[in-house]
Amino acid sequence: MVVSVLEEMRIRSLGVIDDAVVELSPGFTAVTGETGAGKTMVVTSLGLLLGGRADAALVRIGARNAVVEGRIAVPDGSPAGVRAEEAGAELDEGTLLVSRTVSAEGRSRAHLGGRSVPVGLLAELADDLVAVHGQSDQQGLLKLSRQRQALDRYAGYAVAVPLGKYAEAYKRLRAVTAELEEITTRARERAQEADLLRFGLEEIAAVEPRAGEDTELAEEAERLGHAEALASAAAVAHAALAGNPEDPEGVDAGTLVAGAQRALEAVRAHDPALAALTDRIGEMGILLRDVAGELAGYADDLDADPLRLAAVEERRAALTALTRKYGEDVAEVLAWAERSAARLTELEGDDERIGELTAERDGLRFELGALAQELSEARTEAAERFAAAVTEELASLAMPHARVSFDIRQTEDLDGVEVNGRTVAYGPAGVDEVELLLAPHPGAPPRPIAKGASGGELSRVMLAVEVVFAGTDPVPTYLFDEVDAGVGGKAAVEIGRRLARLAKKAQVVVVTHLPQVAAFADRQLLVEKTNDGSVTRSGVKVLEGEDRVRELSRMLAGQEDSETARAHAEELLAAARADA
Repeated sequence: MVVSVLEEMRIRSLGVIDDAVVELSPGFTAVTGETGAGKTMVVTSLGLLLGGRADAALVRIGARNAVVEGRIAVPDGSPAGVRAEEAGAELDEGTLLVSRTVSAEGRSRAHLGGRSVPVGLLAELADDLVAVHGQSDQQGLLKLSRQRQALDRYAGYAVAVPLGKYAEAYKRLRAVTAELEEITTRARERAQEADLLRFGLEEIAAVEPRAGEDTELAEEAERLGHAEALASAAAVAHAALAGNPEDPEGVDAGTLVAGAQRALEAVRAHDPALAALTDRIGEMGILLRDVAGELAGYADDLDADPLRLAAVEERRAALTALTRKYGEDVAEVLAWAERSAARLTELEGDDERIGELTAERDGLRFELGALAQELSEARTEAAERFAAAVTEELASLAMPHARVSFDIRQTEDLDGVEVNGRTVAYGPAGVDEVELLLAPHPGAPPRPIAKGASGGELSRVMLAVEVVFAGTDPVPTYLFDEVDAGVGGKAAVEIGRRLARLAKKAQVVVVTHLPQVAAFADRQLLVEKTNDGSVTRSGVKVLEGEDRVRELSRMLAGQEDSETARAHAEELLAAARADA
């Protein structure tokens, strides 16, 4: 099967590394070097490429930014390749270029296949590309949540399916419970709110305002308040247009226009232009008579009744009382009433809603209990297989008598959910507390690995767990940062041998200080500083032949030229080759 392979990384201005290229290959690659030479920067660099947290402290002093670039061979159709292409990345003949830049101010940028992408996308790809394990991951394995996650990952669909259903029901239960608590704990506030809304709606209903009524009444009040002045002005205007019956000798506009029309009618036949003017004067006469008629009707219809004016002002006062409380005008008052009626209906339905929510909550708790039981049973079954597989791996890692097991338990809680006749505490991942136990030798009681495992034993347990995962949920590349911490002698040889076997199925990169582990590598890289304390391009090199023997000798005895160390180094290499 063709898998993704990390082929090369270029690291610039990161920690002690000035500018170096790390060339990797399929199989098992060991990265070695003096303490403080920058070996761990290889792990840090890969972490950045895979979306890890950026830290300005990583940038080399005096540099503007640190840059890590990686070249990954990605087969056609692989999950990582498909996801990268969906994000717009371009693959160059099956090769994916990834880069991450961290500025001295802590800002971070990521590029994938020549395209700028969110850093989070790199983290998504990491799940399909590389499993990184360092000393911090060993400490993470001590956390119960991480142990449960490891078990769930091993169990696969058997746990994932009920866990997905459980998570949905749990989320809905939290929402229902929160709403129920909000209604019940705020009952007094909601009752007060309902009373205020009810009072406002009753006050508005008593007035019965109409949309636009305030504008209409304002206009009517203005007219009634000036009725005498309006009537007088209309009468004067009517007399000017149509004449005053009490002054028959008076001259009015209508009489003058009629005279003008008669004077032109006698001669209009002699000039079309004058005929047109005559017609226009006739139209003026008609318009004057119409306006005069309307003025007469306006004066007759004008109501100067003070009782009507008082009624209008009283109505306006009632509307003003509403607009002071509920809106700028009657339209806003009516809108407030509509919203408040809907809200009051909601508040008055609290008792009914409480009943509905309570029933839904109880149903969800029952459903959660059933799903939690299914989840717990799936975990228990997977735990037996997982523990047996890890125990078998530990036998290959110089711990032949060690036994691994899982303690899956629940905590009584009266406010919990019912599982197998017990009411137990529950959380977003179910009701189970999962703890990994280790009995390092016969007769020793199983104890939590946080208490019962030494540093070397914890390293081997973590490696065994990852090897088991490689058979059930593999990733193309495994990177271990001093997974052999606290280990030596025969155990170190067994770790090297097991890593070499893992490398037959995947790419394995190990940062190590143990020659017993490095001897099993298909390729060994040496990281060394220059005289000024930096690692340059020439400071990361592939060791072959005599150079590799010298490095293994240094790792064995601290003396590259010791004949005894050289003989031991050659013996290690020969044994590793024979084992392959």
